[in-house]
Amino acid sequence: MRSVFNGLKLVGAVTAGAVTALVGLLFVLLAAPFAGRPAVRRAAGWLTRLELWRLRLDLPDRRADGEPRFLAARAPVGLLGGLVLLVLVVGAGTAIRLGWAWSRGEPFDGMAPTLPLLAYILVVGAVAAFLVLSGLVGVETLERRLALRLLAPDPAEALRRRITELTESRAGVVAAVDAERRRIERDLHDGVQQRLVALSMLAGRARRGRPELLADLHEQARQALIELREVAWRVYPSGLDAHGLAEALAGVAERAPVPVTVACDLPERPPPPVETAAYFVAGEAVTNAVKHAAATLVAIEVRQEGTMVVVRVQDDGAGGADPAGGGLTGLARRVAALDGRFTVTSPPGGPTLIEAELPCG
Repeated sequence: MRSVFNGLKLVGAVTAGAVTALVGLLFVLLAAPFAGRPAVRRAAGWLTRLELWRLRLDLPDRRADGEPRFLAARAPVGLLGGLVLLVLVVGAGTAIRLGWAWSRGEPFDGMAPTLPLLAYILVVGAVAAFLVLSGLVGVETLERRLALRLLAPDPAEALRRRITELTESRAGVVAAVDAERRRIERDLHDGVQQRLVALSMLAGRARRGRPELLADLHEQARQALIELREVAWRVYPSGLDAHGLAEALAGVAERAPVPVTVACDLPERPPPPVETAAYFVAGEAVTNAVKHAAATLVAIEVRQEGTMVVVRVQDDGAGGADPAGGGLTGLARRVAALDGRFTVTSPPGGPTLIEAELPCG
């Protein structure tokens, strides 16, 4: 059944290709004198996108200068597909007429059914069907190769672009590490260090005969431990290695001052770098939602789609988040270092949606 469905899809794709080949050829002939005009380039882009959709090809970085050449080059291939389909239709029609005549006991084209003739027709029909199907597959394969040859980015240019991306990613990781170190230093200096100074002063006053300060001393010590624990969790959560991403995100939800829902649906634990990046994306997104967006509810969702781990964090805050801000830029660099994709959707008034796709396969 699946083979029949795939065969029908192939016939439909080649049929559509034959029709669009005529359209493309007509467009190339009529638009050639006006090739430099923006409207002509837009029309060529639209026809090319249609062909790529039909061929199930995704070329987001295709070469715009190759679109007219592709439309011109695929026209004869599409017309060849139309001829193969014509042979298929004629052959199928002949087989139906022959079967109908012989089933009624009538000769077909002066031929009555005999055993040698039946064997001959079956062999010829099977060979013809094989050749037609091979022709259909060949036409689609040739069209796909033409698209890749004329539209795909130049390999040397793609390599240069990849080197540039890796260089920027490496520089971004270094900058993100430095920014994280500076933030840790501020947290220690402005939080824990000040708390410990106050704690030391209270201890000295209590030793000089002020026992009523012992309660304050105890509270300051407790707060210092809480803040130190928070700094340690922001550096790296110890529970991530021991208990996995779901438990670590549950800890983020427990420590958040607003309600946070967590849905972590992963069939197996991702690699440690991916797990770490997913945790920090979710944690930083929650922090931003509380600190900058005045959110009252945050939802974290982690799931696997194919070879990607997808992290989505949505809040009901005021929106307007700037993707170029320090925190979000650091997350984007962390995700880019793993060849992932990072997007921020935050219209004014909200909601804000932060999504990271991390390859794990």
